[in-house]
Amino acid sequence: MQHKHVLVVEDEAPIRDMIRFALERADFRVTEAEDAQSARLSMAEQRPDLVLLDWMLPGISGAEFARELRREDLTADVPIIMVTARVDEDDRVRGLNLGADDYVTKPFSSSELVARVRAVLRRSLPGGEDETLELDGLILDAASQRVAAGELPVKLGPTEYRLLRFFMSNPERVYSREQMLDRVWGQNVFVEERTVDVHIRRLRKALAPHGFDSFIQTVRGSGYRFSSKTM
Repeated sequence: MQHKHVLVVEDEAPIRDMIRFALERADFRVTEAEDAQSARLSMAEQRPDLVLLDWMLPGISGAEFARELRREDLTADVPIIMVTARVDEDDRVRGLNLGADDYVTKPFSSSELVARVRAVLRRSLPGGEDETLELDGLILDAASQRVAAGELPVKLGPTEYRLLRFFMSNPERVYSREQMLDRVWGQNVFVEERTVDVHIRRLRKALAPHGFDSFIQTVRGSGYRFSSKTM
């Protein structure tokens, strides 16, 4: 089996060494870069399956580099995880809006890092059509494209279904409307951001009879979060 290739872009050698050790133990193949220029050269030689990108880099920042990667055809669909010491939720949402697929906050454990990498790679695979997602009794069967609340079917339109699948694949994360448009509708589809609100209302209405509408939480000034935890 071919090992997945992770490019680690981090200017601090001790952190790079720790990340490399953790990922190689988990059977990933790792390439290192200390700045954006080194990362560009590495990706020109071989396109990675995922980029682990530090927010604070010398020269061009990790945030700016993430935006650059999303603009280039070669790297537009390469998953990116931002590594950041920033703990403010607005900063994390900004990272996602710049094109990151996820973030991990320093300090982090090796097990958390590996779990995040695996989760993002799993979400980015073109397949995944046979997966079953479940959260507190809400079940989404991707193979049949059916949703159930316990034993009871939940009727959803196609857009609400894709929206719910996105939410259930990315629980506990705050996403802006712009980010959700890119992920659910597609980056080349021109849809107004308020369209997200319309479909959120429809999805909540469909989930309300089963008591799951509260899982879709509005985060004022930022976007939406899908969580079984209370606000």
